[in-house]
Amino acid sequence: MDELIKQVEQWSKDKNLHEADSSKQFTKVVEEVGEVAAALARSNEDMLRDGIGDVVVTLIILAQQNGMTLEECLQMAYDEIKGRTGSMRNGVFVKQADL
Repeated sequence: MDELIKQVEQWSKDKNLHEADSSKQFTKVVEEVGEVAAALARSNEDMLRDGIGDVVVTLIILAQQNGMTLEECLQMAYDEIKGRTGSMRNGVFVKQADL
């Protein structure tokens, strides 16, 4: 995974995306999330796999543009949720504070 992330970051540099406007990059993130939604709606596993990968690529670049790494963002999110309690409601995990 580390090598793949480095390859995406290098690709971003090669295309000068690492210095581009991150608000425009976020638009790409949303576009790719829409493709994930379309894949789920169509029950298309190949499209879903590609869409999830595209979301990760756009997030790697978004983090890079803001002087962050995907790893540190993911670690911060995990540290926040690792001890979280709650329960499933209609197929969605709801944290205890929101119950």
